[in-house]
Amino acid sequence: MIRHPMVLAGGLIVACMALLALSAPWLAPYDPQRIDVHAILLPPSWEHPCGTDTLGRDVFSRMLYGARISLAVGLVAVGISLAIGIVIGSLAGFYGRHVDSALMRLTDMVLCFPTFFLILAVIAFLEPSIWNIMIVIGATSWMGVARLVRAEFLSLREREFMLAAEALGVSPWRQITHYLLPNAMGPILVSAILGIAGAVLLESGLSFLGLGVQPPDASWGNILTEGKDNIQLAWWLSLFPGLAILITVLGYNLLGEGLRDVLDPKR
Repeated sequence: MIRHPMVLAGGLIVACMALLALSAPWLAPYDPQRIDVHAILLPPSWEHPCGTDTLGRDVFSRMLYGARISLAVGLVAVGISLAIGIVIGSLAGFYGRHVDSALMRLTDMVLCFPTFFLILAVIAFLEPSIWNIMIVIGATSWMGVARLVRAEFLSLREREFMLAAEALGVSPWRQITHYLLPNAMGPILVSAILGIAGAVLLESGLSFLGLGVQPPDASWGNILTEGKDNIQLAWWLSLFPGLAILITVLGYNLLGEGLRDVLDPKR
C-alpha cells in the first residue's frame, strides 16, 4: 500500500501539512496577531518569508496557525458526518424495507438542497465561530457516506458469512458492529479522506465570505479575503494561502484516490 505512488505522494503532503500545523507555535517567527504599523504590506523577504498584511502581521506565521484551524475543521467535520452517515446507512442497509425507504427518502430530501447554500442559510442564524463551522459542515455532508454504507451493507448481507451468522442467531447489533461494518471500512475510509479535502475547501470559502473563522483568528480563507481587497498591491496575500489550500486538497485527494485503488480488488 505504502509503495503506491499516489498513496506515497498524498501521504507525504498530508503528513507535512499536519506537522507544520502542529509545530506552528515553534515554527512561527512572529505572533500571528501582532500588529506592526511600520511593516504594512511588505513584500516577501528574509525577515517575512510570505510578506505582511494590511496590519503589518506576518503572513507566514498566520498561515501556520491558519493550517491548524483549517485541518481541525476538516477532521472534526468529517468525524461528525461519518458518525451520522454510518448510523443512517447501517440501519437502512441492515433492516431494509420500510426502514430503508424512510431513511433513504430523508437522505434524498437533504440532497435536494445545495450544500453550500444550506450551510450559508444555517450560519446566517448562528454566530460565526469555529465550532459552529465544524458542526454545520459535518451535519450537512453525511448523505454520501450514508448511501455508501447502505450499498456496502446490502452487498455484504448476501455473503456466506452473514448467512452463517444469522443461522447461529447472532444479534443484529453484533452483526452490524462485528461483521458488516469492519468489512465496509475500506470505502468508508476513502470517503472520509476525500471528505476532509472538501471540508477544508468549504471552511476556506466560508471564511473568505466572512462567515467562517472571524478575525483576528487566522485562517487561509480570511487571509485570501485581504488578498482580494489588495490584489494589485499585495499579490502575496492571495498567492501563498491559495497555494496552501491547493496543496492540502491535492494531498488528501491523492491519498484518497490511491487508497481507493489499493483497497478495491477489482482495480
